[in-house]
Amino acid sequence: MSTYDAIVIGAGSVGLPSAVFLAERGLRVVVLEELAAPGQGQNKAAIGGVRATHSDPAKILLCKDSLEIFKGWKDHHGFDIGWKPGGYVFPVYEEAGEGVLRGLLATQKSYGLNIDWIDADAMADLVPGIRRDGLRGGTYSPEDGQVSPLLAAEGFRRAALAKKVDFRFHSPVTAIRTAGGKVQGVDTPDARFDAPLVLNAAGARARQVGALTGLDVPVIPDSHEAGITAPLAHFLEPLVVDIRPGPEGRTANFYFGQNHEGQIIFCYTPRDLMVGEDRESTSEFLPVVTRRLIDLVPRLRNMLIRRVWRGLYPMTPDGVAIVDRAPEPEGLFLAVGMCGQGFMMGPGVGRAMAAMMVDGALPLAEEAATMIRYDRDFQAAKTEALK
Repeated sequence: MSTYDAIVIGAGSVGLPSAVFLAERGLRVVVLEELAAPGQGQNKAAIGGVRATHSDPAKILLCKDSLEIFKGWKDHHGFDIGWKPGGYVFPVYEEAGEGVLRGLLATQKSYGLNIDWIDADAMADLVPGIRRDGLRGGTYSPEDGQVSPLLAAEGFRRAALAKKVDFRFHSPVTAIRTAGGKVQGVDTPDARFDAPLVLNAAGARARQVGALTGLDVPVIPDSHEAGITAPLAHFLEPLVVDIRPGPEGRTANFYFGQNHEGQIIFCYTPRDLMVGEDRESTSEFLPVVTRRLIDLVPRLRNMLIRRVWRGLYPMTPDGVAIVDRAPEPEGLFLAVGMCGQGFMMGPGVGRAMAAMMVDGALPLAEEAATMIRYDRDFQAAKTEALK
């Protein structure tokens, strides 16, 4: 048996930064991970986009903090995590899409986002070769960017080790021990760990971990696919999000960018969700997404695609994360249900969760903290988001 101040379950996009920030606050921390190394779950499948350009206060504030952490990582820690500035653009070809994006600007700016509407000429300058027919312009947020998920995981691992965080791999959690309504510790097949604080940051496995204390954590994974090309000469600075539904009827939006190594990395949102933990690539992904890429930016027609993969989105019923203390037992905390945005939210969530676990409250405005509570009305929140 080993004794710690805090146990973090999951060494992924959220668990790794949470461990770092807990250790920075002076806690002795152990991270338990069922896989063989850090960042090997949903983190490894992320495409690396990092933006604060969202529509709700919680994501905006948490991702603004994430951006500051990612941007300053190399200067602060001396390790290059592949940060590439360049922002995000949302090109628009339809009046309805323009109305949606313009309608979000007031809220986004009220939370300090550097974002604005740009015209078609400015959009074409930012995305060389973009199809001009019908292009109305779009939004541009220049302070967003991209990071390598693999390098980021290694960067957080090194930072955690420097703060004396312990890691235990091949260590699935089999029990969360409690007594008198309080957390006592965690068991794995090979060891027992004592601590008064436990953080569930288990990603797609969050519900199973929550069930160990009888807690229903409403997180169900579905899967999305992505791909990457061989390196190209650098021509594209921002990450591009096309919010239009695909003409083939199978996709909603799709997005792509050119990373710090020159590779084009891309993904789309399937219209019919693939619920479950199956991560085998499908035969339809590449033909569908490449047609959309080439239609939007015809110069990409000769790119060489190196590989494709499929990753999990741990989803909540309303599409918003849960970052909160559990109602019971005392000492159990939740940083789960990132809904496919765990990589970009992870550092901000980790720092906020460390504050909650040590100081007792999230360092967020009340309207933001309310949105990510465990005990919210998920159906009402989903209805409001769809208005």
